[in-house]
Amino acid sequence: MEPTADDGGRGPRAVISPSRNDPLVHTLSEGLGGPLGSHAAPGAVRGVFWRPELILLVLTVVAAIAGVLIKGYCRVNGWTSPSEFYATCYSDFPTLFKERGLADGVLPLFSHGTLFEYPVLTSLIAGLTALVIPGTGATEARATEYFDLNAVLVAIMWMVAVIATARANGRRPWDAALVAIAPGVILSGFINWDLWAVALLSLGLLAFARNRPVLAGVAIGLGTATKFYPALVLGVFVVLALRTGRWRQTVATVGAALAAWAAVNLPAMVSDPRGWAFFFQYSANRDPGFSSAYYAWNLVADRLQFGKISAPAANALFIVAFGLCCLAIAVMALHAPRRPRVAQLAFLVVAAFVLTGKVYSPQYVVWLIPLFALARPRWRDFLIWMAAESLHWVAVWMYIGWSTSNGPVQNNIDSPYYAFAVLLHMAVLTYLCVHVISDIYDSSGDPVRRSHQDDPQGGEFDGAADAFTLNPSRLRKDTPSWPSTSSPTAEWTTPPQR
Repeated sequence: MEPTADDGGRGPRAVISPSRNDPLVHTLSEGLGGPLGSHAAPGAVRGVFWRPELILLVLTVVAAIAGVLIKGYCRVNGWTSPSEFYATCYSDFPTLFKERGLADGVLPLFSHGTLFEYPVLTSLIAGLTALVIPGTGATEARATEYFDLNAVLVAIMWMVAVIATARANGRRPWDAALVAIAPGVILSGFINWDLWAVALLSLGLLAFARNRPVLAGVAIGLGTATKFYPALVLGVFVVLALRTGRWRQTVATVGAALAAWAAVNLPAMVSDPRGWAFFFQYSANRDPGFSSAYYAWNLVADRLQFGKISAPAANALFIVAFGLCCLAIAVMALHAPRRPRVAQLAFLVVAAFVLTGKVYSPQYVVWLIPLFALARPRWRDFLIWMAAESLHWVAVWMYIGWSTSNGPVQNNIDSPYYAFAVLLHMAVLTYLCVHVISDIYDSSGDPVRRSHQDDPQGGEFDGAADAFTLNPSRLRKDTPSWPSTSSPTAEWTTPPQR
């Protein structure tokens, strides 16, 4: 076996071992011989077949198979309501295939007179995959084939997200295991096309980390044309550029993102302006959706005869709440004693979008999982979060099953229990945000910075000194913002227990 290439004259860069860096894994490893030895340097040699990325791909394939098996009842018995909810096998793929004309050859945005409530790339993916399904009509057999095809493509996007997350921090590839075997992705990844956007954003962050701003912008722009949320990360780059004074990479990334988004949206705008605008109109006009804070409030208000939140009121509340959250995140990023990492701010802003949004579909959890793996790769917090999301996943299907079947409540889940599951998921996500904020203000608790790195996803921000802060007493233009270490393979062996 040969040593790796020299890293800036400092020698091989070892992979961070979870058993030496994560408190939970450290404890669990005692039953398997204990954590990796202090003189070992995993990943500092070449020629090993079972590399982290290959193992991560195997784990992802196994997890994807488990995710499809969960849909087994519907694949055998059909995608019909309310049984698809009670069997927790619901997916938008067969439902939209049968109900939006996809089974009849409709291509959203290019078949005039049809409306599809998704952004351009998602609409095209939905329509083009339907065109290759053999046969005619909205039969259950064709709907299942449509699900299978999209499930395969989604699984590929899942693998892309895992590898991109692993490579975004080459010294911590095992953090991507959080994405590879995430219960949230297993349960919800095959509900909708969200993993396409997740993969594109993950590729964008990887390109940004490697100082390739045009590629980063193209990936994020295409991700935004698939689901809106990747655009939020562009604001993170702007705030960090303001703090460091380094604008070249941010300007190029934002410009490329806008160009990529426009390149796929302009043809649809010209071909079918009404169909193109429908996504935005539908998002603005829809009532508060399942699992949002507004929907939970309306459930309680209905029982206690309080005033309900209408769609216009929910829009106003969302704009104000999310705007205040973004302002608070920006102030924190400029005030913190040490520049926050890209992944930390990205996780916070997307979490704020989820918490304040009008809808929280079960699959939205997949947006946050890769960001969490980069922002705070701690297994204990991750498993607590996944437990809460799994409970919510069961509760939402049981509640929708009841609301669509009009069955007696004693045979279903009543609304107070469902509202509790919604509040629990929000509380645990808020708990994660508090920990990320704590890491920002006290980097000794940040797992990444404890392993002697500054900002692996930061691109030109990595190691940059401050040019502007809201705490001038801490401004030091002549010193870098990362701790030095004499050993390139060093890592903290006693991680904090918080």
